[in-house]
Amino acid sequence: MKFKAFLTENGVVLLEKRFLPALDKMGKICHLYLTRDHAIFLHNLLNGDGIQSIAQFRKEALFDEYRISSQNEDRIAFAIDVSLLHRALRSSVSICTGFGTVPTPNRLQIKLVKKLPQNSTQPMPFLTFETKGFKSAVIQDVPISKPLSRAQLLELQTALDLAQDLPRTLVQVPDLNQLQNFVDRLKHVGELLNVSISKYGDLHLQISTTLITLGAEFRRLLVVGEQATAPVEDRNMSAQTRSARAISRGDAQSVQVSVKHFAKSLHYYLSKPDCTFYGIGQQGASLMVIFQFFVPGSRQTDKSISLHCRLPVLDPGEG
Repeated sequence: MKFKAFLTENGVVLLEKRFLPALDKMGKICHLYLTRDHAIFLHNLLNGDGIQSIAQFRKEALFDEYRISSQNEDRIAFAIDVSLLHRALRSSVSICTGFGTVPTPNRLQIKLVKKLPQNSTQPMPFLTFETKGFKSAVIQDVPISKPLSRAQLLELQTALDLAQDLPRTLVQVPDLNQLQNFVDRLKHVGELLNVSISKYGDLHLQISTTLITLGAEFRRLLVVGEQATAPVEDRNMSAQTRSARAISRGDAQSVQVSVKHFAKSLHYYLSKPDCTFYGIGQQGASLMVIFQFFVPGSRQTDKSISLHCRLPVLDPGEG
């Protein structure tokens, strides 16, 4: 089982400045799944507890001279502490930058190794960063779990395949800051958030307690997938009534999620997405958030990066 690659300058920026800070907010431990073509960071795909998060990169987006081999069809996966990974990368980059005015491409190598820790008789696996300077090399070791077995890899791949199913209707939210401000107020009101999404392009959020009902509505959003035209007679009705009527017609779905989970998913703004879409999964099984990234300087989707998360539903969806 071998893995070795060089992080490119673009890969360093993507991980250090954008994705690892966001992933760290999702949870302390994630799985890093390496294949012949991709590096994938996965949260909660095996235990199913909490937000499922998938950040997938084509190898060219992060690495040069990418080499991987294993008896499991050249696939390797292991659990890793995101904050330790981020700290090691940040430290390696600062050393790397110290040798010149800008970081030098291909100076930062990453590889899987086995080492004998102090006061131990058993070799342990590490993900190692090696920064090669002019006269010396600096090594940063990040402890990892024992790599997943063939059966565990199959389970992980199956969970990953299932998590790729897209909702039939997605709406684009233009401003995550508005959502963030609203959710910040919700945290002090209650724990459960009702989310409804219609084929008309409406996103309706509502939290209710015995004392107060607080809601926000985003209307006429861009719709991807199944869409419909809102009936004229609904225009002057309240948001709650419009949402209820759309659900009864089969033109909308509603689910209930944790306010804490919803707020946590918004931390993905740290990855600097260009577009954000919300949708409700098949049979109302989850609330999915999909983040889209453009090729720098264009409005073209960067297909080398994909990021989405699935929020568990606390109450079965309607519609």
